[in-house]
Parts: sequence; structure tokens; C-alpha cells
Amino acid sequence: QVQLVESGGGLVQAGGSLRLSCAASGRTFSSYAMGWFRQGPGKEREFVAAITWSIGTTYYADSVKGRFTISRDNAKNTVYLQMNSLKPEDTAVYFCAADKGNRRIGVRSTSRYDYWGQGTQVNVSS
Repeated sequence: QVQLVESGGGLVQAGGSLRLSCAASGRTFSSYAMGWFRQGPGKEREFVAAITWSIGTTYYADSVKGRFTISRDNAKNTVYLQMNSLKPEDTAVYFCAADKGNRRIGVRSTSRYDYWGQGTQVNVSS
């Protein structure tokens, strides 16, 4: 069992920055990857970024590439999402997710993940 708690959301103006954190606790030792997903108003949950615990391989959605950076601190069991040059279309509830281990499902798919945080709201005003 893994518990995930997101933090760092808030209200920012377009062009601003935010850093989201996802602290994992519980039986995290077997986890292979962590992902960030978001769900905007009236939209489906979509992939944002992911990172592996081992090597730190990163993955990004095209919409955030070059603006967002995902990172992790293995010692703290924490994953971060640095968001720069924010746009109004980035407004969404951001969720972090963890898997139980490696599997033949891509990190961009919601179905890969077993644990989800409650989400943190990010509002970007124009």
C-alpha cells in the first residue's frame, strides 16, 4: 500500500511558475515509476510527465515539453513537477500516481498506475 500526497498548487498568472510536490509513503520500495496527470474543467484526465525511480528516465506530454520538468528525490520518496511559463490551458487538478513495479503498460497510460493522490488545484489566470 502506498499513499501519495500532492502539494504546491495555487493561483498564478500566465507566465508564472509553480512547483508541485508528491510525497510517497508506505510500501514504496517496489515502485518503478511515478507520473503526473491533470484533469482540466470538462476534460479527461491526461498525461503530463513521468519519471522512473531507478535511472530517472523522464517522459513528457508534447503540450508541456520545454516548460515543465519532472524530477525525483529517491531519499525523500518525493517527486516534483516544476512548471514554468504557465498558460491558462494548464489550469487543472494535478494528480500524482505510482505503480507497483515495472510492467508492459506505458508510463503515459493511467491504467499503469495503482496509487493516486487526491490532487492539487492549479489555476492560471490570463
